[in-house]
Amino acid sequence: MIHKAGFVNIIGNPNVGKSTLMNALVGEKLSIITPKAQTTRHRILGIVNHDEYQIVFSDTPGIIKPAYELQTSMMDFVKSALDDADVLIYMVEVGETALKNEAFFNKIINSKIPVILLLNKIDKSNKEEVDRKIAYWRQKVPNSFVYVISALEKFNVDAVFYKIIELLPEGPPFYPKDQLTDKPERFFVNEKIREKILTHYKKEIPYSVEVETESFIEEENLVRIRSIIMVERDTQKGIIIGHKGSAIKRVGAEARKDLERFFQKKVFIELYVKVNKNWRSDKNQLKRFGYNQN
Repeated sequence: MIHKAGFVNIIGNPNVGKSTLMNALVGEKLSIITPKAQTTRHRILGIVNHDEYQIVFSDTPGIIKPAYELQTSMMDFVKSALDDADVLIYMVEVGETALKNEAFFNKIINSKIPVILLLNKIDKSNKEEVDRKIAYWRQKVPNSFVYVISALEKFNVDAVFYKIIELLPEGPPFYPKDQLTDKPERFFVNEKIREKILTHYKKEIPYSVEVETESFIEEENLVRIRSIIMVERDTQKGIIIGHKGSAIKRVGAEARKDLERFFQKKVFIELYVKVNKNWRSDKNQLKRFGYNQN
């Protein structure tokens, strides 16, 4: 029996729907999703297994011009995704006309590997505009297979999935066939908490936050979690906690519900807030939080 396996890496500008697509293709909510840009900070793998193939999907941060060290590390994840892809998914939405980093764009159009260009969010447009955009992107990225999709509504996602299988190279699996992702449980705890912070806090607060899970104890019917929410300034600590702890209680309650669905167990979660000044610009801190790939 022929077996196929490969890395299928998803790249594009912020907020084009990369994480929504990844979750739809994998069938699990591995990547957190919010309306805010730069929700995804890491490169997250989602593995789809079948007797005849293994697809290793890779969600990546939205492409930006870095303004501080954390964003530089985020773009390093994108570079690595460009380098090791067997199939590259370049995702755009109806209204956009260019990638925010020209060097990345040149790599895509000169790629020797198959490129699938996905025009997402077509449910927010009309047929005439969609037809114009299809023609535009076919001319702009002539080496690509172009599909129109709605990742949110899962429209045409199956067609993309079958094309991916067609394009995969032959080879043995990269991971055990029962593995879903490369990330440990604590990573998903951190991300679920961060998702709630992105949802409920405004301005710079969500971007100044990192979450670290200090304790993760899994019992037969219960998971006990203790996590630290890191902020950069004392004033941010007060905002995260809220009046009489109301804001942090809401974050904890909502994260607990999501984690109970994720782990299929009861979850007990304790949250604390700690000031960790300028962590976004500190290479040692970033390495500790898993951002620095070197």
